[in-house]
Amino acid sequence: MEGGPPHAPALVLNADYRPLSYFPLSLWPWQDAVKSVFLDRVHVVCEYDTVIRSPSLEVRLPSVISLKEFVSTARMPAFTRFNVFLRDRFTCQYCGRRFPTHELTFDHVVPRSWGGRTTWENVVTACAACNLRKSNRTPKTASMPLMREPRVPTHHALQDVGRAFPPNFLHESWRDYLYWDSELDPW
Repeated sequence: MEGGPPHAPALVLNADYRPLSYFPLSLWPWQDAVKSVFLDRVHVVCEYDTVIRSPSLEVRLPSVISLKEFVSTARMPAFTRFNVFLRDRFTCQYCGRRFPTHELTFDHVVPRSWGGRTTWENVVTACAACNLRKSNRTPKTASMPLMREPRVPTHHALQDVGRAFPPNFLHESWRDYLYWDSELDPW
């Protein structure tokens, strides 16, 4: 087939028509979306105006697809630096300011040298200044109370937080499927 547009990903919905994930948004490259259509693994919900052609076939690129079989989401999210930032809403848990990810660190509430472990319950998001100020102390000994006590998030909680941080590119055909279960603002 001829080359398609360089940026025409398909929003991937689960069989219940909810995105597989909000952050990162569940997107497939157009090539994977078209392949899944031909393998009869997905339903095409919406299409782009863009057409791709082969010598014997012409196909409009899917912009929204839904899986034919429901995929259960993970019960326990992976313990990653990014998921800690997401759980804490990219906000320093000491000063309460929001930062871009490249300006964030994570901090052990109980320092490792005091026996603190690297777990959901002992790691929080911190800005570099607060992390340096807290140093090798507990929040109490540093007189730096936490905004929120750290805890293990659910997959659902991370997805809810992820909705608040939409990606840079949102095609108009995706909007109905991204926020259809959100509360509506009163007029």
